Amino acid sequence: MRRVAGLVVSLALLVTAVPLAAPSVQLAGRESALSRVAVISDSYTTGTDLGGLGVNGWPALAWRILADQGRPVAADVAAEGRAGYGVRGDHNSTFGDLTARAVRPDDALVVFFGSRNDQPVDAVDVAGLARSAFDLARHRAPAARLLVIGPPWPTADVPVRITQIRDALSIVAMASGARFVDPLAERWFVGRPDLIAVDGVHPTDGGHRYLAERIAGLIAAELPPVR
Repeated sequence: MRRVAGLVVSLALLVTAVPLAAPSVQLAGRESALSRVAVISDSYTTGTDLGGLGVNGWPALAWRILADQGRPVAADVAAEGRAGYGVRGDHNSTFGDLTARAVRPDDALVVFFGSRNDQPVDAVDVAGLARSAFDLARHRAPAARLLVIGPPWPTADVPVRITQIRDALSIVAMASGARFVDPLAERWFVGRPDLIAVDGVHPTDGGHRYLAERIAGLIAAELPPVR
């Protein structure tokens, strides 16, 4: 309990102290005057050999869902396996690095998704690095909305480290004026072992379809009204 209380106090101090304001990195080209979206994430978004590669990944599926709903987007997806806010990925990028790479001035929405990869990092440090990434996104795309999706976990037995990361991201996201979505509270993947691959971590193709259905709706709610 003392550690949890200390974490809450540290996060509160961080929020009040900071003013508001590679080959595996997949960048989808944006060629038409559509709602522009940037996505910053990890291997839950790049896909793996166990599921979600290319057209089977949740981003491609979500863009198709949105287009069918008359809400087409032009997206830059900057995602790197093993990356997080405080952990460098397969090609030495953090979420902050990916933000700098993907976010454009005319983005309507910037989505951050993850990351369970931050488990080795103290939650207060994750909060500070997340705040820096959100501030960078605001600076690069002043008119964009921010959608922050916390890390999912495939079972109901969630490690304390993951809940601490979730709590840190929730506090910082709300302080940054972002919408925060909590896959742990919403029990994404829980009770659906068919959606997670044999490694017990990554989504299958079916898992990516599941993510696409959920995330497409979240993105649609943040986009400008259809004219």
